[in-house]
Amino acid sequence: MTTTMPPAHRLPAEYEELRRTVEQFAHDVVAPKIGEFYEHDEFPYEIIREMGRMGLFGLPFPEEYGGMGGDYFALCLALEELARVDSSVAITLEAGVSLGAMPVFRFGTEEQKREWLPRLTSGESLGAFGLTEPECGSDAGGTRTTARLDEATNEWVINGTKCFITNSGTDITALVTVTAVTGRKADGRPEISSIIVPSGTPGFTVSKKYSKVGWNASDTRELSFADCRVPAANLLGEEGRGYAQFLRILDEGRIAISALATGLAQGCVDESLAYANAREAFGRPIGANQAIQFKLADMEMRAHTARLSWRDAASRLIAGEAFKKQAALAKLYSSEIAVTNAREATQIHGGYGFMNEYPVARMWRDSKILEIGEGTSEVQRMLIARELGLPA
Repeated sequence: MTTTMPPAHRLPAEYEELRRTVEQFAHDVVAPKIGEFYEHDEFPYEIIREMGRMGLFGLPFPEEYGGMGGDYFALCLALEELARVDSSVAITLEAGVSLGAMPVFRFGTEEQKREWLPRLTSGESLGAFGLTEPECGSDAGGTRTTARLDEATNEWVINGTKCFITNSGTDITALVTVTAVTGRKADGRPEISSIIVPSGTPGFTVSKKYSKVGWNASDTRELSFADCRVPAANLLGEEGRGYAQFLRILDEGRIAISALATGLAQGCVDESLAYANAREAFGRPIGANQAIQFKLADMEMRAHTARLSWRDAASRLIAGEAFKKQAALAKLYSSEIAVTNAREATQIHGGYGFMNEYPVARMWRDSKILEIGEGTSEVQRMLIARELGLPA
């Protein structure tokens, strides 16, 4: 796909075709089914398989690895359209691509790419990103999981625990890339490396699913490693460079989360507009009341601005320009307005907004995590301040 973007209000034909295709899929396939999966905390395997057949998991990857030959902007378009209907399927795609497959693509050897990417880009398998720990979230440099190289067997021996890991325990999860301390620098700081751990490896235990407030049709688990052994060749990228590698992955992932949050914010507008035109009170549609009109106008303004923000960051990324600040701006703004739009949508729906049969109830529950995952709002403000040149 082209990396030269036209004016922000108009997409090139191939991008618009993708957007419309995913929009139709979200409304025709996801919307009628996802509520039941969500209410029963079930992973929607058939929906995910259909997304794989559509090529969504391969959007930003070259064809030689089973991808669609597109780019990150295309992925974000798909995420926004999916999240307009449901965030569980959107986060499964986002984590599967930007956190599961992308580290292998960015930092893997040719052998690692050819072994793993065809399965991940087809959606046949999912990958996960094992960074967060029970005592180490925003401070990823405080990683306590360790990996030592057993020279006698040429294997990494991993010990530790990871938490809140998306896509890590499904029936189709193939691997988790784990960050672990593999040594110490001269100043005593830890050297953190990234290691691929295939599912089913002895010593690698996946806990039962968390009981979550939202994203109930997605998979999130705690992982533990007890003398878990994998070949030395499973090192991803350079030894001691794992932290830097994943900072890059997180910068990209923030744009994807921004697109997802924008989709949720726009979905709140969609649902509230339909409800306001259909719901009558005091003899006329509630949408005729200025209080409702002003809420919807503000909600549309927020979603529109968030869309411009993630598109700006994504355009810089695919053009090879610096994008760290723009990614943080987009993630911060879109996640916070998603929470606001979800709250307003619930208010517009009144008592029905508190009922799970209405999509805005899901959206309200799903929105809060967007201010936390892939860097909290506080972390985004720190990053923006540093990019402005303020002292660290």
